[in-house]
Amino acid sequence: MDFWVQFSAQSQAKERVFRAAQYACTLLGYTLQKNGASADFLARIKQLEAHMSLGRKLFRLGNSADALESAKRAIHLSDVVLRFCITVSNLNRAMYFACDNILWAGKSGLLPHMDQEKWSQRSFRYYFFALILNLSRDAYEIRLLMEREACGKRPKGSETRHALRADSSLQHLVLRLKVQLHLLGHVLRSNPPLLVDVVKNACDIFIPLDKLGLYKTNQGFVGLCGLTSSILSILTIVHPWLKLKP
Repeated sequence: MDFWVQFSAQSQAKERVFRAAQYACTLLGYTLQKNGASADFLARIKQLEAHMSLGRKLFRLGNSADALESAKRAIHLSDVVLRFCITVSNLNRAMYFACDNILWAGKSGLLPHMDQEKWSQRSFRYYFFALILNLSRDAYEIRLLMEREACGKRPKGSETRHALRADSSLQHLVLRLKVQLHLLGHVLRSNPPLLVDVVKNACDIFIPLDKLGLYKTNQGFVGLCGLTSSILSILTIVHPWLKLKP
Protein backbone atom coordinates (compact mmCIF):
# COMPACT_ATOMS: atom_id res chain seq x y z
CA MET A 1 0.00 0.00 0.00
CA ASP A 2 2.81 2.42 0.89
CA PHE A 3 4.41 1.73 -2.47
CA TRP A 4 1.16 2.55 -4.31
CA VAL A 5 0.67 5.79 -2.32
CA GLN A 6 4.20 6.90 -3.19
CA PHE A 7 3.71 5.90 -6.82
CA SER A 8 0.35 7.66 -7.26
CA ALA A 9 1.65 10.81 -5.56
CA GLN A 10 3.66 11.61 -8.66
CA SER A 11 1.65 13.52 -11.25
CA GLN A 12 3.72 11.96 -14.03
CA ALA A 13 2.80 8.50 -12.79
CA LYS A 14 -0.88 9.43 -12.69
CA GLU A 15 -0.69 10.85 -16.20
CA ARG A 16 0.96 7.66 -17.46
CA VAL A 17 -1.77 5.52 -15.89
CA PHE A 18 -4.46 7.70 -17.47
CA ARG A 19 -2.60 7.48 -20.79
CA ALA A 20 -2.47 3.68 -20.60
CA ALA A 21 -6.21 3.62 -19.82
CA GLN A 22 -6.96 6.03 -22.69
CA TYR A 23 -5.14 3.96 -25.31
CA ALA A 24 -6.53 0.74 -23.84
CA CYS A 25 -9.98 2.25 -24.52
CA THR A 26 -8.87 3.12 -28.07
CA LEU A 27 -7.72 -0.44 -28.70
CA LEU A 28 -10.79 -1.93 -27.01
CA GLY A 29 -13.16 0.30 -29.00
CA TYR A 30 -11.55 -0.69 -32.30
CA THR A 31 -11.65 -4.40 -31.40
CA LEU A 32 -15.29 -4.26 -30.30
CA GLN A 33 -16.28 -2.34 -33.42
CA LYS A 34 -14.68 -5.01 -35.59
CA ASN A 35 -16.61 -7.66 -33.66
CA GLY A 36 -19.95 -5.91 -34.13
CA ALA A 37 -20.52 -4.41 -30.67
CA SER A 38 -23.57 -2.20 -30.14
CA ALA A 39 -23.34 1.50 -31.00
CA ASP A 40 -24.39 2.44 -27.45
CA PHE A 41 -21.55 0.46 -25.87
CA LEU A 42 -19.01 1.87 -28.34
CA ALA A 43 -20.21 5.38 -27.50
CA ARG A 44 -19.56 4.69 -23.81
CA ILE A 45 -16.04 3.51 -24.57
CA LYS A 46 -15.44 6.65 -26.66
CA GLN A 47 -16.74 8.82 -23.84
CA LEU A 48 -14.46 7.11 -21.31
CA GLU A 49 -11.53 7.60 -23.68
CA ALA A 50 -12.36 11.32 -23.98
CA HIS A 51 -12.54 11.66 -20.17
CA MET A 52 -9.15 9.97 -19.80
CA SER A 53 -7.67 12.30 -22.42
CA LEU A 54 -9.03 15.38 -20.66
CA GLY A 55 -7.75 14.13 -17.31
CA ARG A 56 -4.29 13.66 -18.77
CA LYS A 57 -4.27 17.24 -20.01
CA LEU A 58 -5.05 18.43 -16.49
CA PHE A 59 -2.08 16.50 -15.10
CA ARG A 60 0.17 18.05 -17.75
CA LEU A 61 -0.57 21.65 -16.74
CA GLY A 62 2.76 23.32 -16.01
CA ASN A 63 4.87 20.62 -17.71
CA SER A 64 6.24 23.26 -20.08
CA ALA A 65 8.29 24.68 -17.21
CA ASP A 66 9.78 21.25 -16.47
CA ALA A 67 10.65 20.77 -20.14
CA LEU A 68 12.36 24.17 -20.27
CA GLU A 69 14.37 23.31 -17.14
CA SER A 70 15.46 20.06 -18.78
CA ALA A 71 16.49 22.02 -21.87
CA LYS A 72 18.55 24.41 -19.72
CA ARG A 73 20.36 21.48 -18.10
CA ALA A 74 21.01 19.80 -21.47
CA ILE A 75 22.76 22.92 -22.81
CA HIS A 76 25.74 22.09 -20.58
CA LEU A 77 26.30 18.57 -21.95
CA SER A 78 29.79 18.12 -23.39
CA ASP A 79 28.72 15.95 -26.34
CA VAL A 80 27.55 18.24 -29.16
CA VAL A 81 25.09 15.76 -30.70
CA LEU A 82 23.48 14.86 -27.38
CA ARG A 83 23.34 18.53 -26.43
CA PHE A 84 21.51 19.40 -29.64
CA CYS A 85 19.09 16.45 -29.62
CA ILE A 86 18.12 16.67 -25.94
CA THR A 87 17.90 20.48 -25.83
CA VAL A 88 15.82 20.88 -29.00
CA SER A 89 13.66 17.89 -28.05
CA ASN A 90 12.83 19.49 -24.70
CA LEU A 91 12.07 22.82 -26.38
CA ASN A 92 9.62 21.03 -28.67
CA ARG A 93 8.14 19.26 -25.65
CA ALA A 94 7.68 22.63 -23.95
CA MET A 95 5.78 23.93 -26.98
CA TYR A 96 3.76 20.71 -27.16
CA PHE A 97 2.71 21.05 -23.52
CA ALA A 98 1.87 24.75 -24.02
CA CYS A 99 -0.41 23.91 -26.97
CA ASP A 100 -1.86 21.03 -24.98
CA ASN A 101 -2.66 23.35 -22.06
CA ILE A 102 -4.48 25.72 -24.43
CA LEU A 103 -6.34 22.75 -25.90
CA TRP A 104 -7.36 21.70 -22.37
CA ALA A 105 -8.78 25.19 -21.79
CA GLY A 106 -10.84 24.83 -24.95
CA LYS A 107 -12.11 21.32 -24.15
CA SER A 108 -12.98 22.25 -20.57
CA GLY A 109 -15.06 25.24 -21.72
CA LEU A 110 -12.75 28.03 -20.53
CA LEU A 111 -12.13 29.05 -24.16
CA PRO A 112 -15.36 27.98 -25.88
CA HIS A 113 -14.62 29.62 -29.25
CA MET A 114 -11.12 28.20 -29.63
CA ASP A 115 -10.29 26.24 -32.80
CA GLN A 116 -9.54 22.90 -31.14
CA GLU A 117 -8.53 21.13 -34.35
CA LYS A 118 -5.90 23.78 -35.14
CA TRP A 119 -4.34 23.60 -31.67
CA SER A 120 -4.49 19.82 -31.70
CA GLN A 121 -2.54 19.73 -34.97
CA ARG A 122 0.01 22.19 -33.56
CA SER A 123 0.53 20.13 -30.43
CA PHE A 124 0.98 16.90 -32.41
CA ARG A 125 3.44 18.65 -34.71
CA TYR A 126 5.68 19.66 -31.79
CA TYR A 127 5.26 16.17 -30.31
CA PHE A 128 6.36 14.64 -33.62
CA PHE A 129 9.49 16.82 -33.82
CA ALA A 130 10.38 15.92 -30.22
CA LEU A 131 10.06 12.21 -30.99
CA ILE A 132 12.23 12.51 -34.11
CA LEU A 133 14.95 14.09 -31.99
CA ASN A 134 14.52 11.42 -29.30
CA LEU A 135 14.96 8.67 -31.89
CA SER A 136 17.97 10.52 -33.35
CA ARG A 137 19.50 10.60 -29.89
CA ASP A 138 18.80 6.86 -29.48
CA ALA A 139 20.43 6.12 -32.84
CA TYR A 140 23.49 8.17 -31.88
CA GLU A 141 23.81 6.39 -28.52
CA ILE A 142 23.53 3.03 -30.28
CA ARG A 143 26.21 4.00 -32.80
CA LEU A 144 28.61 5.05 -30.05
CA LEU A 145 28.07 1.82 -28.12
CA MET A 146 28.44 -0.31 -31.26
CA GLU A 147 31.71 1.43 -32.16
CA ARG A 148 32.98 0.94 -28.62
CA GLU A 149 31.97 -2.72 -28.68
CA ALA A 150 33.54 -3.27 -32.12
CA CYS A 151 36.81 -1.70 -30.99
CA GLY A 152 36.88 -3.98 -27.96
CA LYS A 153 36.37 -7.08 -30.12
CA ARG A 154 38.58 -6.08 -33.05
CA PRO A 155 41.46 -8.50 -32.34
CA LYS A 156 39.02 -11.42 -32.02
CA GLY A 157 37.39 -10.51 -35.32
CA SER A 158 40.52 -10.67 -37.49
CA GLU A 159 39.58 -14.07 -38.90
CA THR A 160 36.13 -12.79 -39.82
CA ARG A 161 37.63 -9.83 -41.67
CA HIS A 162 39.93 -12.10 -43.68
CA ALA A 163 36.94 -14.28 -44.59
CA LEU A 164 34.97 -11.24 -45.67
CA ARG A 165 37.76 -10.13 -47.98
CA ALA A 166 37.95 -13.58 -49.55
CA ASP A 167 34.23 -13.78 -50.32
CA SER A 168 32.30 -12.18 -53.15
CA SER A 169 30.91 -8.68 -52.71
CA LEU A 170 27.37 -9.96 -52.06
CA GLN A 171 28.51 -12.46 -49.44
CA HIS A 172 30.70 -9.75 -47.97
CA LEU A 173 27.65 -7.50 -47.62
CA VAL A 174 25.50 -10.27 -46.10
CA LEU A 175 28.15 -11.29 -43.59
CA ARG A 176 28.83 -7.71 -42.67
CA LEU A 177 25.11 -7.11 -42.14
CA LYS A 178 24.93 -10.19 -39.91
CA VAL A 179 27.85 -8.94 -37.85
CA GLN A 180 26.24 -5.51 -37.46
CA LEU A 181 22.86 -6.99 -36.48
CA HIS A 182 24.55 -9.28 -33.95
CA LEU A 183 26.42 -6.29 -32.55
CA LEU A 184 23.20 -4.23 -32.41
CA GLY A 185 21.38 -7.01 -30.55
CA HIS A 186 24.25 -7.34 -28.08
CA VAL A 187 24.34 -3.59 -27.43
CA LEU A 188 20.57 -3.37 -26.82
CA ARG A 189 20.54 -6.46 -24.57
CA SER A 190 23.41 -5.00 -22.57
CA ASN A 191 21.67 -1.61 -22.17
CA PRO A 192 18.03 -2.10 -21.05
CA PRO A 193 17.40 1.67 -20.56
CA LEU A 194 18.38 2.33 -24.18
CA LEU A 195 16.27 -0.60 -25.41
CA VAL A 196 13.23 0.63 -23.47
CA ASP A 197 13.70 4.17 -24.80
CA VAL A 198 14.00 2.98 -28.41
CA VAL A 199 10.87 0.82 -28.23
CA LYS A 200 8.91 3.53 -26.40
CA ASN A 201 9.82 6.27 -28.90
CA ALA A 202 9.26 3.95 -31.88
CA CYS A 203 5.76 3.15 -30.61
CA ASP A 204 4.97 6.77 -29.79
CA ILE A 205 5.93 8.17 -33.17
CA PHE A 206 3.08 6.34 -34.93
CA ILE A 207 0.58 8.41 -32.92
CA PRO A 208 1.48 11.85 -34.36
CA LEU A 209 2.14 10.26 -37.75
CA ASP A 210 -1.47 9.09 -37.78
CA LYS A 211 -2.95 12.26 -36.28
CA LEU A 212 -1.08 14.53 -38.72
CA GLY A 213 -2.06 12.35 -41.68
CA LEU A 214 1.58 11.61 -42.57
CA TYR A 215 1.15 7.85 -42.18
CA LYS A 216 -2.41 6.71 -41.60
CA THR A 217 -2.90 3.40 -39.82
CA ASN A 218 -6.01 2.62 -37.76
CA GLN A 219 -7.27 3.19 -34.23
CA GLY A 220 -6.39 -0.35 -33.19
CA PHE A 221 -2.72 0.09 -34.13
CA VAL A 222 -2.57 3.56 -32.55
CA GLY A 223 -4.16 2.17 -29.38
CA LEU A 224 -1.67 -0.71 -29.23
CA CYS A 225 1.32 1.60 -29.74
CA GLY A 226 0.06 4.08 -27.14
CA LEU A 227 -0.67 1.34 -24.60
CA THR A 228 2.75 -0.28 -25.11
CA SER A 229 4.67 2.99 -24.73
CA SER A 230 2.57 3.93 -21.67
CA ILE A 231 3.39 0.62 -19.95
CA LEU A 232 7.09 1.14 -20.70
CA SER A 233 6.88 4.69 -19.29
CA ILE A 234 5.27 3.35 -16.11
CA LEU A 235 8.09 0.80 -15.83
CA THR A 236 10.68 3.61 -15.94
CA ILE A 237 8.85 5.32 -13.06
CA VAL A 238 8.57 2.14 -10.98
CA HIS A 239 12.19 1.17 -11.82
CA PRO A 240 14.13 4.46 -12.30
CA TRP A 241 17.26 2.58 -13.48
CA LEU A 242 15.36 1.81 -16.71
CA LYS A 243 15.16 5.51 -17.58
CA LEU A 244 17.76 6.61 -20.12
CA LYS A 245 20.10 9.19 -18.61
CA PRO A 246 21.62 12.11 -20.61
